[in-house]
Amino acid sequence: MADQPQVTCIADVKAILGEGPVWVARDRALYWLDINGRKIFRRTGQGELTSWDTPMKVGSIWPRSEGGFVAGTEAGLGFADEPFNRFDVFADPERALPENRFNDGKTDRQGRFWAGTMDNRERAATGTLYRLDPDLHLTKIDEGYRVTNGPAFSPDGSAMYHSDSARQVTYVFDVDDAGNAANRREFLRFGEGDGYPDGMTVDAEGCIWIAFWDGWCVRRFSPEGDKLSELGMPVQRPTSCAFGGDDLKTLFITSARRDLQGTELGRQPLAGGLFAADVGIEGIAELPFAG
Repeated sequence: MADQPQVTCIADVKAILGEGPVWVARDRALYWLDINGRKIFRRTGQGELTSWDTPMKVGSIWPRSEGGFVAGTEAGLGFADEPFNRFDVFADPERALPENRFNDGKTDRQGRFWAGTMDNRERAATGTLYRLDPDLHLTKIDEGYRVTNGPAFSPDGSAMYHSDSARQVTYVFDVDDAGNAANRREFLRFGEGDGYPDGMTVDAEGCIWIAFWDGWCVRRFSPEGDKLSELGMPVQRPTSCAFGGDDLKTLFITSARRDLQGTELGRQPLAGGLFAADVGIEGIAELPFAG
């Protein structure tokens, strides 16, 4: 697409499995992860890059209202502070599934944290989506996923989008004020050549942006499921996206270099980097976890 916004690699960190971008307004910085490389990164608006090694695989982090972060990890849900060398795990709902780990997660419009689990081998349909309330009560929302990704919430919080990446399906749920999710239905289904719907975000117009693993792109869809635009990427495996910057008009996109070798890697040397594009559309100021 000739007139698409310019996509720039702003942190060539060569992540094995870059994921989980989140703009943290209090720090005026973007945080993201390398799940398999066991790292957390931070890039400030001035371009200062910091990284920390983590003691375990971390699938998602999200700021807390009282400081620090809540995290979904291979050991369960926990709290952490910089320098992220310790995670205080307070909930491990899948102790009986040692191959499972938490993956993507974020808050809804009332500050509740939602996160899904998955089989780390991406074989068994043992993934579950959970909701964590501010009092740390954990509720099972949906199950039977191979690879959970998302969720993302409409501007008013009444709709939640959530994908099973391995099945190439994105679902939508109705969500009430109490956080009950119901009426799951297919929102989008993809096929051969489309790539796999990975992490996602919603903009202020209520449209859904989805990164496509093996799709070389991020696509934007209307709330009715119509494809509105496609942002081509210089890497095969974009993994997630989030709006950030002081005006929330920069789309940050993470990527992976996992399993890429030889010629494949040679034609995408920036694989695993963090990218940014000024898409001219405003995102939504995400809430910290209220717990």
